[in-house]
Amino acid sequence: MAEPAIKNKFSTPISERSLEEITEPVKDHISTFRTFFKKEIDTDVFLLNQIVHYLLRQKGKEIRPTLVFMSARMFGDVDKKSYIAATMIELLHTATLIHDDVVDEADIRRGFLSINKLWKNKAGVLLGDFLLSKGLLIALDHKEYDQLQILSNAVKLMSEGELRQLKTAKLFNMTEERYFQIISEKTASLIAACCECGATATSDDPDVIRAMRDIGMNIGIAFQIKDDLFDYGLDDIGKPKRNDIQERKVTLPLIKALEKAGTLEKLRIRRLMKKRKKRNKDVNKIVDFVHKYDGLVESEKAMNSYAEDALKQLKSLPIKKGYEDFEALIHFIINRKK
Repeated sequence: MAEPAIKNKFSTPISERSLEEITEPVKDHISTFRTFFKKEIDTDVFLLNQIVHYLLRQKGKEIRPTLVFMSARMFGDVDKKSYIAATMIELLHTATLIHDDVVDEADIRRGFLSINKLWKNKAGVLLGDFLLSKGLLIALDHKEYDQLQILSNAVKLMSEGELRQLKTAKLFNMTEERYFQIISEKTASLIAACCECGATATSDDPDVIRAMRDIGMNIGIAFQIKDDLFDYGLDDIGKPKRNDIQERKVTLPLIKALEKAGTLEKLRIRRLMKKRKKRNKDVNKIVDFVHKYDGLVESEKAMNSYAEDALKQLKSLPIKKGYEDFEALIHFIINRKK
C-alpha cells in the first residue's frame, strides 16, 4: 500500500537545510567534543579498549551533544563546562543504546553488528556499565554537581520508563496516556537534560534553565513520535523495518488508528499484534490498518504540536545568538528522513 502524503506545516524552507548546514555554527565545538569524548573513554583494559574502538566507528547524528552546544551558545560562550556536559550525555546515551540492544536481542546498530552480537550479552552489559560510570565520574572529577544532578535524574527517569514499558507490553494494555508517559521518561528526559545542561553551562538564570528543560522535553517527545512514524512508513532508517510491530510494541500510530476503528477490526488487529512470530502478511495488515485509519496523520499532528510548543517557549527567552539555528534544528528533527 502506498504511503499517503502528509501535509506538515513545518515543511518550510528552513527545514530543507541539512543537519550539516544547521550545525555549522557549532562544528568546531563538535570536533573538540569528539576528541574530549575519546580521551574520556580511553582504557587500558584490552578487551574493553577493543570494544570501545569498535564503538567509536559507529558515529550517529550526534543530535544530543549538538543540542548541548546550541543551547549553551544561546546564552553565553561555549566553554569547558559545555564539553563536560556533552560528553556526560553522550556516554549515558551510548550506554543506554548498548543495554537496549541486549534487552531487545538486537543484531544491528547503525549499520554495524551490535556489541552483544559480536561480544555476547555479558560484554554488552559491562560496557554499558563502564560508560555510565565514566559519565558520572566526569561530573565528579570536574566538580560539576549541578550537571550530575540533572543527569542522575535523567538516568532515573529513563530506567523507570523502560520498566514501565516492559510491564505495559506484558499486559498489552498500552493507552495514549501511558505511551506519552513512557516516551517522556525513556527518550524525552535525556533530550531535556541536553538542553538543561547546555543552559546551565552558560546561564545562572533558573527561569531560563527551567524553560530550556521544558523545551527539551517537548523536542524529545516530538523526536520519539517521529521515530515511531518510521516503523509504519517507507523511509529506510538504519534498523530492521517494522521492528516495533515484530516486537509487539504499541506506539502512537497504532493507538491513533485503534481509536477510529470499529470493535471487530480492533480485536482483529490486537490479535495480530499479540502474535510473537508474525508473517509478512500479518505485518502488512497492521501497517495497512494504521494507514486506513489515519494513524500516521494523527500522530504527525501530535508531533507538530509538541514542536510548536517548543518554538513558542524558545521565543520568550533572552537569547543572545543562535535562535534561528536552534529553530532549524527543531525543524530538522521532525522532518528528518531517518
